Amino acid sequence: MTLIWVDGELRDADAARVSVLDHGLTVGDGVFETVKAADGRTFALTRHLERLAASARGLGLPEPDLDEVRHACAAVVEANPVPLGRLRITYTGGLSPLGSDRGDAGPTLVVALGEAKPRPDTTAAVTVPWVRNERGALVGLKSTSYAENVVALAHARRQGASEALFGNTVGQLCEGTGSNVFVVLDGEPHTPPLASGCLAGITRALVAEWTGAQETDLPMDVLERAEEVFLTSTLRDVQAVHRIDGRELPSAPGPVTAKAMRIFAERSAADIDP
Repeated sequence: MTLIWVDGELRDADAARVSVLDHGLTVGDGVFETVKAADGRTFALTRHLERLAASARGLGLPEPDLDEVRHACAAVVEANPVPLGRLRITYTGGLSPLGSDRGDAGPTLVVALGEAKPRPDTTAAVTVPWVRNERGALVGLKSTSYAENVVALAHARRQGASEALFGNTVGQLCEGTGSNVFVVLDGEPHTPPLASGCLAGITRALVAEWTGAQETDLPMDVLERAEEVFLTSTLRDVQAVHRIDGRELPSAPGPVTAKAMRIFAERSAADIDP
């Protein structure tokens, strides 16, 4: 029986309930984190909790009690042993009246774990006609207002791809629905800067730190000429792209991507909370 943490205690999945009037449901007023759990250990949890708190502040939610969240994560991982799991932390505006105003009941905290499968070394991606607004109110926040990503990812799936890539309003490469993107130019890795509107991905930051990748303003057409392209995210780690739209990159993973994959695997195995 799956056990889920809801507002202070573990509950059976069938008994884990959140009000239909929770602001996270009615208006998407909430933030979340996805943490990799492998053999009972969470990866980079401190960084994820720091970003959860930053996202909450950005939405104007009360500061989460990170000691409580950490305890909830440990309890859920211990109660649901899996070789590889997706640990989802959700923190919302809580019980509220219908409409945009928040209530005064306090936030809702839910922590759940689902089993995940190891990702393949390469994947396909597509670009989409919709854009990220790099000047929007939610830029840089990992908000539960995620429908835009759901639509874009469904578009990608219909084309046999596992990720959709967005540009921003000024035509620069931004990010995927749930990943950051890197391109290799003249043998060097580059990734869009946070000013592009992309999320400050945990894996993105570690890969940039460990490989020396540069933050660079990149036009969307860089995907047509990059020597290599790879994605980073909590569950992808570093994943090569072998096709973007109609362009094949048959040598994927190329040498720069393969090196990034190796470095990330080695460094993350050596330090579970970098």
